[in-house]
Amino acid sequence: MARVGLLLAMVLVLAGCGWPRDAGTTLADVRGGVLRVGITENPPWTVAPGRGAEAELVKRLAAELGSRVEWYPGSESALMAALKDRVLDLVVGGLGATAPWTDTAALTRPYVTMRTVVAVPGSRPGRGPAPDLPDDLDGVRVAVVAGTAEVAAVAAEGAVAVAVPEVTGREGLPVVVGEWRLAELGLSDSGHELGKADHVWAVPPGENGWLAEVERFLLGLSHEQVTALLVAAEERA
Repeated sequence: MARVGLLLAMVLVLAGCGWPRDAGTTLADVRGGVLRVGITENPPWTVAPGRGAEAELVKRLAAELGSRVEWYPGSESALMAALKDRVLDLVVGGLGATAPWTDTAALTRPYVTMRTVVAVPGSRPGRGPAPDLPDDLDGVRVAVVAGTAEVAAVAAEGAVAVAVPEVTGREGLPVVVGEWRLAELGLSDSGHELGKADHVWAVPPGENGWLAEVERFLLGLSHEQVTALLVAAEERA
């Protein structure tokens, strides 16, 4: 009898701590409660512990749900493991739809697609029309942020990569930028696309109600709204 009583006490303690939770309750737990968000560093999308374009979106979602956000910075792999165990409710970090986490997380449908392009100075009063680039970038000098994957992408196009610490729009060369920076830097898309990414968020697997709520919020956003948040995040950096 004493042994049975001890086991019952242990069950009650574990039930009271609320972890791990049964699948399917995240939405109910988050609404009016705490939203536990894993955030990995990926400016301007996310800047730990709770800044960046997607951090602002998380705050808006939490406000709709009457929730308080708790931020948990970490590496993508560590955060996804915590998400699988339902220690976290959400992970953000500029994640792409091809992220290799389908066995540990449920990914939302893509809510925005952003392209990486080769850009040239835009047409402005007193500066004349934007210069044209040839269809073939072979031998063209293109400024690109040093140490990024875009250096290899530029080289693959036959262009000459000119490594710079950051792109300012004043390089006097075609530059590689995310499309959201075109208006901010006074640049025009040259028509040369180096890549594009469909962006998603991650929630615990099996939480269909919570996944649907997060998708409802994300899919209600416009491309222009996300672009504006990215630009604001760049300006605050």
